Amino acid sequence: MQAVNPPEEPVRVLDADDVTRLLDMRSCILEVEQAFRARGTEKLASSSVAGLELVGGSLHAKLGALDLSRVYAAAKVNANFPENRARFGLPTIQGLVVLFDGLSGLPLACMDSVPITAARTAAASAVAAKYLARIDASSLTFIGCGTQARAHALALPHVRPIEHVIVFDEDLGSAHKFARELRARHLAVEVAASVRDAACAGEIVVTSTPSRRALLDVGDLRDGAFVAAVGADNEHKQEIAPALLRAAAVIVDDLDQCSRIGDLHHALDLGVMRREDIRASLDQVVVGAVPGRVSNKEIIVFDSTGVAIEDVAAAVLIYERAENAKAGFLMGEKSAQH
Repeated sequence: MQAVNPPEEPVRVLDADDVTRLLDMRSCILEVEQAFRARGTEKLASSSVAGLELVGGSLHAKLGALDLSRVYAAAKVNANFPENRARFGLPTIQGLVVLFDGLSGLPLACMDSVPITAARTAAASAVAAKYLARIDASSLTFIGCGTQARAHALALPHVRPIEHVIVFDEDLGSAHKFARELRARHLAVEVAASVRDAACAGEIVVTSTPSRRALLDVGDLRDGAFVAAVGADNEHKQEIAPALLRAAAVIVDDLDQCSRIGDLHHALDLGVMRREDIRASLDQVVVGAVPGRVSNKEIIVFDSTGVAIEDVAAAVLIYERAENAKAGFLMGEKSAQH
């Protein structure tokens, strides 16, 4: 098989506005689900991750490949600096995704990673909720009211009939601002006084914080709750107590990755859990190889560290739409105009 694009094909460059315009949430959910289905059926759906700690932040690189309409590969490098807004007026997360032809290594596109990271993470949670949340789940809790909460607020109503939202953030102003945004969508919203009050009120709970200590423990959740724990994307972060993981059914996005950088790795390090205690990875649930929810009372935690196949799926969707629409610009195009 040969690469589709000739070697002289220039790289398409897409900024955050281009990416946001081309990546709708419904399509992103479908593509991310297909990526996990590919992995579950042992098609090409590979990924790896690397990290580097810096003063005040970190760099994370995620590499993935998928066999879709053709073989694609992508490399995403994100900088994560939690104090950026206060210190420099910059976003916490900044980065790029580079998409390649997976057979020749030819670079195809370079795009802003921030809207991709937000959308694909929420899309993965929506896929997990589709298979793991109670069918009748209509109450949704957000612990952490930042970018990821906003993306999840767009994604989860695609898979469950959300009617009531509970929000909590240590920054009360952020919680009230997010609540106003949700009320503008005609949702019933309340701001909780504590993490525990928020958690026990929701049938679906999303944790998306930079916390380095457990926020949720045994007794903090109602029977039948589904938790999408998306904050622990490096080995220093933690949102879910090991005891709660041990008491719940745990589904991971990638077992090796979660064992190294997710909430799971804290439980493994303490000896509270073994890898064999994990019920399944999401791809196994999507293809039906392992059951997801087995009763309406069990608590299920989705340990989501962000798998690179999600980035590839989203980047391919954006790239193919950009090619059709001639969006962004071709590398060298702007300099040639001057």
